[in-house]
Amino acid sequence: MKVQIINKSKHNLPTYATEYSAGVDLKADVDEPIVLHPLERQIFPTGLYIALPVGYEAQIRPRSGLACKFGVTVANAPGTIDADYRGEVKVCLINLSNNNVVIKPGERIAQMVVAKHERVEWEEVNVLSETARGEGGFGSTGK
Repeated sequence: MKVQIINKSKHNLPTYATEYSAGVDLKADVDEPIVLHPLERQIFPTGLYIALPVGYEAQIRPRSGLACKFGVTVANAPGTIDADYRGEVKVCLINLSNNNVVIKPGERIAQMVVAKHERVEWEEVNVLSETARGEGGFGSTGK
């Protein structure tokens, strides 16, 4: 699938890290290192602008290494880029650790996965079909 992209960043276009990667890495398009303090949220530019086809979205997800090693994740994970959005792709990071974390220019800060989605047409009813689970919610299927 081809997706139109404008790259105003100082970095190459996003690429897949491996042959079977689901997402491409997004890089911080900043001029100097930025300190992300504990529990601080900050929006990071990527310098990328995309035009997705109708019926697709781009999901902005945390990078596992950044999250596990440093406690930095995407605050609104997954963030959604809609097909009609034409602004810059930005990433809202939050530092959930107790330490300052430095985000350097060009550092890989998130992943972007392009996915097909459906639109629903609501059918209002008075009763839903029965299932074995029923109304069992949080934790109802195990720990």
